[in-house]
Amino acid sequence: MSELTVSRLSKSFGGVRALNDVSFRLEPGELLAMIGPNGAGKSTCFNCINGQLRPDHGSVQFVGRDLVGLAPRAIWRLGVGRTFQITATFGSMTVAENVQMALISHHRRSRALWPLATRLYRDEALGLLESVSMRDQAERRCNVLAYGDLKRVELAVALAHDPRLLLMDEPTAGMAPKERIELMGLTAQIVGDKNIAVLFTEHDMDVVFANASRIIVLNRGEIVAEGTPAAVRANPLVQEVYLGAGSTYKPEARPAHA
Repeated sequence: MSELTVSRLSKSFGGVRALNDVSFRLEPGELLAMIGPNGAGKSTCFNCINGQLRPDHGSVQFVGRDLVGLAPRAIWRLGVGRTFQITATFGSMTVAENVQMALISHHRRSRALWPLATRLYRDEALGLLESVSMRDQAERRCNVLAYGDLKRVELAVALAHDPRLLLMDEPTAGMAPKERIELMGLTAQIVGDKNIAVLFTEHDMDVVFANASRIIVLNRGEIVAEGTPAAVRANPLVQEVYLGAGSTYKPEARPAHA
């Protein structure tokens, strides 16, 4: 059984059809990139999967259960994590405390926060920070971190729920080119180790082609191409509607862990 099965998903806003019969599957351990020009329907698709929007038609099956109609928190409880384009950490709290808060919520201990919160799940939080190369910054407050480091903290927070599916909305937005490659390379390694299914949107084609297992291309709410990075890069329609100079793009070799 696929981890995620999206079938004929459609959503309109007034006279504008943001999604039109979108269907795809996502397997455990797979990094599926969803790309397309602005207004293609990527965020609408994410929000329909995550429960922030209810589709007009179609179904979203997660390990055999239909997510349509469930609230975002209920979907999160089923094992669907999400990171956002703009980070949302608690700036006045330390890096470790941010991850501890996520673990406290995951373990349903929020009614026993004080005065125990700073001691709850500390070792587990440090282990997650180690996995995203942030263990050495555990005691720093988030409001003094560089933006790339905040993105790593956000990833650790998402992993605190032990998700089976992770939705990443432009995970490298606002980062320097080197930081983008490093973050997605790290994500690919974690996905492989934990066998998590990941759906991500991204505008940086270096990041997409270096890390995606498979790519879906949306245009005007419809899937216009789907396949391996090499197949999508060579697709004339994709070059026309999105990549532009994609026919001359030469991706770097994939990292050894990918």
